[in-house]
Amino acid sequence: MAQLNTAAPGVDAGLARQLLSQMMLIRRFEEKAAESYALGKIGGFLHLYIGEEAVAVGASSVLRPDDYAISAYREHGHCLAKGSDPRRVMAELFGRRDGLCHGKGGSMHLFDKTTNFLGGHAIVGAHLPLAAGVAFAIKYRGGDQVIVCYFGDGAVAQGEFHESMNLAALWKLPVVYICENNRYAMGTSIERALAQTEIWRFGHAYGIPGEAVDGMDVLAVREAVGRAVDRTRREQEPTLLEARTYRFRGHSMRDPAGAIYRTKEEVEHEKQRDPILLFRTRCLQEGWLTEADVKAVEKDVNDLIDEAVAFADASPEPPLEWLLTDIYKEG
Repeated sequence: MAQLNTAAPGVDAGLARQLLSQMMLIRRFEEKAAESYALGKIGGFLHLYIGEEAVAVGASSVLRPDDYAISAYREHGHCLAKGSDPRRVMAELFGRRDGLCHGKGGSMHLFDKTTNFLGGHAIVGAHLPLAAGVAFAIKYRGGDQVIVCYFGDGAVAQGEFHESMNLAALWKLPVVYICENNRYAMGTSIERALAQTEIWRFGHAYGIPGEAVDGMDVLAVREAVGRAVDRTRREQEPTLLEARTYRFRGHSMRDPAGAIYRTKEEVEHEKQRDPILLFRTRCLQEGWLTEADVKAVEKDVNDLIDEAVAFADASPEPPLEWLLTDIYKEG
């Protein structure tokens, strides 16, 4: 049965600061990325995570360093929340040699072996079977890690979603599938795309436990993913979570406002539930943090992102001969 959780067990000043800092880090990173894109420093497509920060941060907060995460092309937040260096992530967006993938992946294809972040994948739904494959490898090797797989509501109608659910259930694989339901996929409302709009219910067909969670509440996400991860480690079975969230920007920087398919009034209404502002307010109300603590976090985050942009700017472009490295070939 769906649960929209709001509980906050075990929160102290240290955890509150960590969660707020990571959400602010992602938000500031994305704002700077948008600025850099407008200045022509970032090429190709750029899909921002602004508004959805609570999902990646809440989920990552219950993972171990040796757990895995995999995502689609709106993956900057997931990569940062998993622990990747913001400087190297920004350098990758800039297409520079000091980026996570030496400038070859760019915004849509981040990958970081050091944090077990297994990439952003640009083909909608294509990474869900990969997550099942990683989970199979974990089980085959006798490990107790889990893999968290993030995907959007637009992937649910893809065949890969159902194939992956079936295999994960059939083979009892340690994978937690998290659908970040921002209601519009690329630009089509969920009501026009899915006959079943409560996405967590799709797990029922495969006997997979599932629930809905308020994706704008970092503590609710942390609690729901924590339960799923504990169950997966203990019982070696998958979970399907639906995080109900909202992106404040358009699908990409090519569609910066999303004005064609949603109203300005709707966006402004949703911004009243900004996950960062909600958690900041709660931290102050509960006494986990003071105003001085919050300002210190903001300063640290701003300094770190300014450093990341400077690092990316200073990093050289990859030399032409690097086109022939890091590739597979026969013989």
